[in-house]
Amino acid sequence: MYTQLDIETHFDGKLKIAYLNQPDTMNALTKPSLGDLKDFIKECNEDDTVRCVAISGRGRAFCSGQNLDDAFVQGNEHHDNDIIRKIVVDYYNPLVTEITHCKKPVVALVNGPAVGAGAMLALICDFVLAVDKSYFAQAFSNIGLIPDTGGTYFLPKLLGRQLANYLAFTGKKLSAEEAKSYGLVAEVFNEEEFAPKSMEILERMSNMPTVAIKLTKKAFAHSYNNTLKEQLELEGDLQQEAAQTEDFKEGVSAFLQKRKPDYKGK
Repeated sequence: MYTQLDIETHFDGKLKIAYLNQPDTMNALTKPSLGDLKDFIKECNEDDTVRCVAISGRGRAFCSGQNLDDAFVQGNEHHDNDIIRKIVVDYYNPLVTEITHCKKPVVALVNGPAVGAGAMLALICDFVLAVDKSYFAQAFSNIGLIPDTGGTYFLPKLLGRQLANYLAFTGKKLSAEEAKSYGLVAEVFNEEEFAPKSMEILERMSNMPTVAIKLTKKAFAHSYNNTLKEQLELEGDLQQEAAQTEDFKEGVSAFLQKRKPDYKGK
């Protein structure tokens, strides 16, 4: 079904991992891979069995950004001067929307370099787990472009104006540990620990109360524009919605009975 992705399923279907699978180009993004990834996220979002989603890369890189041959050779036979805008609007923006609106946690497993749109693909996920040899670079300015893939929206919010400007203007590479110190990465593991430790976290996420996570994501998203009063009102509404789930009842019962909860994601 997917021509550019390698899909793995774990934990009785509760976890799905999409691996960008073009290692010869360091998983550079093409129109087919962007379309496949968008469709993958959409399908996971609509599948009640799936409780956690992850994105990673095959080979030595997570993602090297846009494949320029795909943009300017295969996609520009007629010398279309509007090609960049069309790629952003038709391929990148729908993918960003699917990831950021996904009802399930979306985790980036950064197994190697993440550059340009590849760095932003990781950073728009709900959180990032990275191997210590990886790095992140906002390389757009190196070829005379601006950050896309949600970069101009998320970078100032993640980093503040000063650091967002600095990284976007200079294209400076951040090691995984530096990125963690800036709040861009949640955990960094050495190469031997990366796979098992990441899977431990993904298994935990796959067994969490999924509706509560969805509602938390919704509350955080609204906080960017809400006043404090509006956000407090939203918290009350969403908390009431969470309290009506089966998982809330199970969580309370497990707490009172001093046992591990068995959440169903409902």
